[in-house]
Amino acid sequence: MHKQIENVRQDVGPNSSSFVLDFDDSLVSSLGQRQPNLSRMRAEFRRVVKQVRNDLRQPRRIGVQIEWFARERDEKLLAVGIDHGLRDFRRVFSFASGTSFHQQIFPDATLSLGFSATAMHWLSRLPATLGDHVHVVGAHGAIRDAFAAQAAADWETILLHRARELVPGGQLVLANLCIDEAGRYSGGSGGHDTFGMFARHWRTLYEDGTITSHELHRATFVQYFRTIPEFRAPFDDPASAVSRAGLVLEHCSSVLTPVKHFTAGAQDAATYAREFIASIRAFSESTFLDALEAGRPQTEREAIVDRFYAAYEAEVAATPEDHRRDAVHCFMRVAKVV
Repeated sequence: MHKQIENVRQDVGPNSSSFVLDFDDSLVSSLGQRQPNLSRMRAEFRRVVKQVRNDLRQPRRIGVQIEWFARERDEKLLAVGIDHGLRDFRRVFSFASGTSFHQQIFPDATLSLGFSATAMHWLSRLPATLGDHVHVVGAHGAIRDAFAAQAAADWETILLHRARELVPGGQLVLANLCIDEAGRYSGGSGGHDTFGMFARHWRTLYEDGTITSHELHRATFVQYFRTIPEFRAPFDDPASAVSRAGLVLEHCSSVLTPVKHFTAGAQDAATYAREFIASIRAFSESTFLDALEAGRPQTEREAIVDRFYAAYEAEVAATPEDHRRDAVHCFMRVAKVV
């Protein structure tokens, strides 16, 4: 009988479809080079894609994401679909699990490699609403503490689920949005703060009577950008549940990656503004749509949100050099040692 080799790869909460597909191609190719008899030995590399539940709630939002990623990369993404280059490999299987990374996805001791990028800042629940902002980066005192406590509990839960899923020697490779050592975060690394702009334009709709006070306060991102010490905390404490579960932090660093910057002469202000808004609308639209009363007709809710983004777009077009996007990530590599 041929020796059975099983490589199980999990991707929880993929944020960039084109990146995930390219990553899978490279990973499977690397496995094939290291194990030339991969097919003969009946190796099965099973890829799991788990979308954050928030992504699945808004089909319109998913359409915006697909359109954006296709334009950023090329139109092959739309034509080829989820299989992409994986169809070029034998004995490679892909499927999706509609659960959450806040839950266990695989049986115990079955996962070889866990991967997640730009996803785990989404919390399992909203601990509080914000009266004068839309994101916890603008909160202080007890409200911020409530978000921090929820994020710490969620982080421990996520890690303990992955610890149960991983085989001994298995690894997690994580790229999570963070607040870095300089206090920078995605949307707040220079120029106008994206979440501050969201809050101001959303409040304008309240002040002109378009939305109610309840809708104003309901627009709260279920997110928290952890600091580097907060990411490290479960690993730095040898008595923590995460450490006792056998997870060891092998690498931790913060990296800022430019995403959208205006360059005079490279494109006109109107085009830059349109693409800038498309990129931030992809992750934010559901928050504002969900904030509007369910009793409003869907067409009315969409028209309000369209107006909201149009006002922001006009401001970007007027001073494009003041609006930028950078991705600020905490890169981590975690190993299961027992």
